[in-house]
Parts: sequence; C-alpha cells; structure tokens
Amino acid sequence: MTSRLALARRSRLRSGYRLNRHRIVATQMLDVQFVLPFPAPIADRFARAVAALPGVRFGLISQEPIERLSPEIRRHVAGHWQVGSCFDPEQLAQGVAGLGKRLGRPDRLLGVLEQLQEPLGAVRDALGIPGMSHAVAANFRDKARMKTVLRDAGVPCARHALAEDAAAVWSLAQVAGFPLVVKPPAGAGAKATFRLDSAEQLREALASDPPGRGRPWMVEEFILGDEQSFDTVSIGGRPVWHSLTHYLPTPLEALRQPWIQWCVVLPREVDEPRYDDIRAAAFASLDALGMQTGFSHMEWFRRNDGSVAISEVGARPPGAQITRLMCYAHDFDFYDSWARLMVFETFTPPARKYAAGAAFLRGQGNGRVVAVHGLERAQKEMGHLVVESNLPKKGQPRSSSYEGEGNIIVRHPETRVVVEALKRLITAVRVEVA
Repeated sequence: MTSRLALARRSRLRSGYRLNRHRIVATQMLDVQFVLPFPAPIADRFARAVAALPGVRFGLISQEPIERLSPEIRRHVAGHWQVGSCFDPEQLAQGVAGLGKRLGRPDRLLGVLEQLQEPLGAVRDALGIPGMSHAVAANFRDKARMKTVLRDAGVPCARHALAEDAAAVWSLAQVAGFPLVVKPPAGAGAKATFRLDSAEQLREALASDPPGRGRPWMVEEFILGDEQSFDTVSIGGRPVWHSLTHYLPTPLEALRQPWIQWCVVLPREVDEPRYDDIRAAAFASLDALGMQTGFSHMEWFRRNDGSVAISEVGARPPGAQITRLMCYAHDFDFYDSWARLMVFETFTPPARKYAAGAAFLRGQGNGRVVAVHGLERAQKEMGHLVVESNLPKKGQPRSSSYEGEGNIIVRHPETRVVVEALKRLITAVRVEVA
C-alpha cells in the first residue's frame, strides 16, 4: 500500500539561521571534531548537519572503521581517527590530539550522546578546547549531584538519595514513602529505571541486587502527576528559546506496561501563563547547573496539587522523536540549527505554526514482527494529518524500548486535533509479534 502511512514523506524543512557568507569567507576555516562512537540514526543526523556546514573542516572520531559509517557523513570527512572506546577520556583525548595533528587544533569538540558529555568535557579541559567543561557536564550527567545542586539553588525537585547500602534506601523510604524510583546515577531517559510500590518490593529488590560501595542506587520519590519535558536553547548562559512536550502516559509507566502504546505531543501553545512556573524553574535549574551554550532536555512533573518538580536535565538534544516533532511544528531544520548553535553560537528562534505528535507502535509478546494491522483504516481516518511514518518491518525483532518497533508522526494547527489523531492511531494500528 502506497500511502503517507506506508511511505515516510520527507518534509522540506528550512533553517531560520541566515549565514553571513562574506564573514565565513573572510575568516579562517573552523576545525570541528565530532565524536560518533557507532552508527546511530539520531546521532547520524546531527553529525551530518555539522559536516555540511559551510566554513567547517569536519573531523570524525569513532569506534568503527570509517567504511561502516553512512556515505552522507563520509563524503564530508576531512580526517578520521578510530579509537577503542569513545567513552574513555584517555583514549578520546589521544584521538582528538592525533586528529588535531592532521587537521589543526580543534575549535569545537562535539557529540550528542548523553554518555559522551563527561568524556567530552574532560578532553576539552585537558586540551583547552572551548565548550562545556567536565565539571558542568557532571552536573547534568550525575543525577544525584544534579539533584543536590538544584535543591541548594532552591529549584523544586524530587527528594532523593545516592544509597550505597540498604539503610540509606530505607531512610529515604521513611521520609518520602512509596512508590520509589530507582535509577542509575548516570542514566539516560528511563533506561534501567524501575519503580518500587511497597516495602515488600523494596525488600525483594535489596535481596536480589543490593547497592554497595562503588555501585550505589540512585533512589528518589515517585512524583504523582503528569510528566512532561522542557527543551531549551541557551547562548552564553542565557535561554533564547524553549519548547514543551507532553507524555501520554509517562515513559516509566510505558516501560512497566508493555501493552501501552506510548505517545508524545508537542502542543502549539507554548507561551501560555499556565507554563510560567515551569519556565521559571527550568531557567533557574540551567543557571544552577552551569549551562552556557547548547540544547538541554528536561523531564519535569506537574504534581496533582498543581506545583512543579524537576526530575532530571540532560545537556543534549531530546530523543524520542522530539527533535523531529520540533522540525514539523515549526517548518524548521533543528538538526542544522543545533549544528550552527554549537559551532557558531548563533540561533534564530522559530515561530511554532503547528502542534505535532508521535504515536509509538509497540508489539505485544515476544519474538519478531509478523504483520502490522489496521493501516488501511488509519490511512482513511488520519492519513491527511500524517507527515512521517516509520513502520515496523516484517521480521524485525521486538524492541525492549518504550519507543517500540516504529512510529507515526502527525501535525495540525490545533493541539486537540493532534491528540485525538494519536489516540485513534494507537487504537487502529496493531503490531503482531510472534
């Protein structure tokens, strides 16, 4: 079936940045090194955006031979250096220095994976490269340290403990009560995160895999309310643009319930007074954590009593197709704008023209994708709203992620139309796994 659902339609996205070409010609070529450990669809897009910038000499560091990287990236590469691990600061520093001898001392050292932010900061510090330092990166990456910094700054966030023994876990449980959330101190998204609903579950968890010195648990109170995200572009320590995203339901709930078809909504209404409190808390948190220039992705909650609480903040662009939603909501190329932000420290805030949303398609059970049902019905009812689809393929293994085996992106000028379309999509389309 050839349709907007069966074939992803490529939208013509434009950038709001206007480059002064005479200025680029008049100044020296900028040497930019990008760290891409291995091929990854989302990271590849950001790498391609940096590689395609005018006035940039693009160097690449990876764990893979260059032949395994995409042709779109390879054709821009002025120099490549392979290391055993891009996440090891010593190996990464050797690669950056070695590549620098070929291309020139790097003016920028970039990467988008959250796990890279501390190694990148350490290498920038060691080699005198401008950009986020290791200390600031650790504020974002170490979740216990982050919560301490935020609380000291008066930013509302969940009560927490970095527990190296059972006593510390029980101490927080007595103060915060249940449910509790346990996550890695340096986790990304909801990966390796689980929820404990009772003292009995806590005793079982402690018996099966207790915390210890050098392998602590990051434990925090489970906040009851709606989880959302808040993305910010900052230049020189000043927020210059922001966006909001709603989750239906929370990522953690989607992980706990494999039958749930998860959705993400980018509402058109982003500057309304009802968001004044989270704007203030978000900007205060970035100031406390030390953000200078870059994209940040924040998870936050609207409690049942109406108050807000910060869950965690990443010094990176968002995942879960949120960057794609931003592109469609603004008719604007956010991959290109991120590249220009990080290289030239320039960003032109776009106007939001649409609401956009993604429905993530998750198969039930174990095995591989056998079929995708309900596409004809979905095409008939929602096809006019679809701007991109990435459908599960027959034989594809079932994913362990809440993002499932595929997704469908819709947009419309009215948020309520997008929300209703997502609800109908996850009802109409079913991924059969066997």
